[in-house]
Amino acid sequence: MSVSEDEEKLLPLVQRWPRASKFLLSGCAATVAELATFPLDLTKTRLQMQGEAALARLGDSSREPVPYRGMVHTTLGIIQEEGFLKLWQGVTPAIYRHVVYSGGRMVTYEHLREVVFGKSEDKHYPLWKSVIGGMMAGVIGQFLANPTDLVKVQMQMEGKRKLEGKPLRFRGVHHAFAKILAEGGVRGLWAGWVPNIQRAALVNMGDLTTYDTVKHYLVLNTPLEDNIMTHGLSSLCSGLVASILGTPADVIKSRIMNQPRDKQGRGLLYKSSTDCLIQAVQGEGFMSLYKGFLPSWLRMTPWSLVFWLTYEKIREMSGVSPF
Repeated sequence: MSVSEDEEKLLPLVQRWPRASKFLLSGCAATVAELATFPLDLTKTRLQMQGEAALARLGDSSREPVPYRGMVHTTLGIIQEEGFLKLWQGVTPAIYRHVVYSGGRMVTYEHLREVVFGKSEDKHYPLWKSVIGGMMAGVIGQFLANPTDLVKVQMQMEGKRKLEGKPLRFRGVHHAFAKILAEGGVRGLWAGWVPNIQRAALVNMGDLTTYDTVKHYLVLNTPLEDNIMTHGLSSLCSGLVASILGTPADVIKSRIMNQPRDKQGRGLLYKSSTDCLIQAVQGEGFMSLYKGFLPSWLRMTPWSLVFWLTYEKIREMSGVSPF
């Protein structure tokens, strides 16, 4: 039954523009989660960057000694040497990134689940469909958000550059965007996009797929209802799986994005994500791919918890059906 224009104007905004509403709601939930857990993301990035074997190609003096030996030492070092508020250095582009990334991935996943693949009559959603949907959602969301992620990673390393006596590259977020655009063109804003979407596909296969599968399994097969307890248990599972699957790709992504570049915007250390992977394993060992895993997991778990609890709650408050 069609709705007349007058009747449509009386409908709530979430019913008139459901996808746009879900995009904004997921962006709001992601902002809350990002602010709460960003120091762990900064710590993870610093740990992933230190001890790069590839830096030896730029000269022996360019390969800095390893200043930090673990998550706690890294965090305390940042506070003591740079200041407490530097734990949130780069949070502005991180919020920009998550508004675009989370909005894109959530809308894409739900569209694939409800329209393209569809659930069975008993509301069951097969795991293989959820895996494909989660990976596709991650790829689309991350590709759209790549410029903001590039700026976030590079700004997170500015404090370290200052301590090493190197000149700062950026005066702020907008200057970072402008400088990257001037040096590498529009293409430069998508530097590292391949390992970025590879990571996003793995992370969302862990996050979206695990959360959706565990939540609906609990609702359909246990006495638990669709409430905060179910959301919490599902998000804890999704955070762990996403960290295990995504950390190696995250290390490669961060290194490619932060590497020095020539005037044409080409990386000086790595030719591709595969080259970066090979150099990391050969020069530092396989476990170098899990540098920063502890802060990554400790961040991903509360991030997932805060995001999903907030997202489900604001959907409920806005009159949108549960995820």
